[in-house]
Amino acid sequence: MKLTRRILLASAAIASAATLMAPAAMAQDLTKLTFIQEWPTPDGFWIPWIVGSDKGFYAEEGIELEIVTPPTVADTMKFLGTARAQVAFTTSMDIIFAKAEEAPVVAIGRYGRSNNWGILSPTGTPMNVADLKGKTVGIYNDAWTLAQLGMVLADAGMTINDIKTVAASDDTVPLLLQERVDAITGITNAEGTAIVTVTGEAGEFLPAIEHGAPNTPIFALAANTDWLADNPDLAKAFLRATSKSITYAVEHPEEAVEAFGTRYAKAYDPAFIHQQWLDTIPLFGDVDGTMLVNQSEDWDTLVAALDKFDVLDNLLPSSEYFTNAYLPE
Repeated sequence: MKLTRRILLASAAIASAATLMAPAAMAQDLTKLTFIQEWPTPDGFWIPWIVGSDKGFYAEEGIELEIVTPPTVADTMKFLGTARAQVAFTTSMDIIFAKAEEAPVVAIGRYGRSNNWGILSPTGTPMNVADLKGKTVGIYNDAWTLAQLGMVLADAGMTINDIKTVAASDDTVPLLLQERVDAITGITNAEGTAIVTVTGEAGEFLPAIEHGAPNTPIFALAANTDWLADNPDLAKAFLRATSKSITYAVEHPEEAVEAFGTRYAKAYDPAFIHQQWLDTIPLFGDVDGTMLVNQSEDWDTLVAALDKFDVLDNLLPSSEYFTNAYLPE
């Protein structure tokens, strides 16, 4: 059975390939920029920089964009922190945890405007938080999942000890479809997309933001701070090209999905990727000058929530985690 991006997109050849290069037109005139991704196999979130590379938006800014898949999800911040990559597509939580280890990383732009994480259950079986008591929930053992799940459960006076959990190594959706769990954690444009693609039905979704979790963007564009200090103009060029690429992919979704399919022809499910991009587009809101702008209140809210629920001891002031200094003017 075909399932989500974590299974659909995995193949031995792709998983073992460390680097996927953008077209190298006029490479002799371009500066190579290594862009590490959030997941070890290609997914539809990358569509903007795939189509943007094909359209020449990065080349126009003097950039040869090298799109790199990490060996594991834990390696994205390692690549960025050690300057094996200059920029990254990652999560806000990963940035916070990396800075707790004194890694030289910072968010330079947001990807989306809100938090679309929550609890998913089968179509026709909606749940509220109290319903989860004693139930079996498929989860990921990452910081983002455990932090938000704790916040959601606390909204009903519960802790993670009040539920049974089954940890998925790469995908919670099979657990749900095989009826091995009562519900799963995930986001609308990954696990939610997979449920629609496989079953033809949307499933039920319990938004975390309605039950104590902060409504802050999950994903972010990040950079190595040492590299930023030495290459401010190149960082601005990268974000100009990325902003243009997102706008183009939103306005030309069919072409954008086709570009992804051409690049990763042997490692993707067309129906899933197409639906995933359609599910992702609304998260950008208006594709205008504010699209990539980090909002201080978002980071304030996230840091406050992490502090309240004792997720991390050595939290920094929220302003330490992001900058808008390199955004397009």
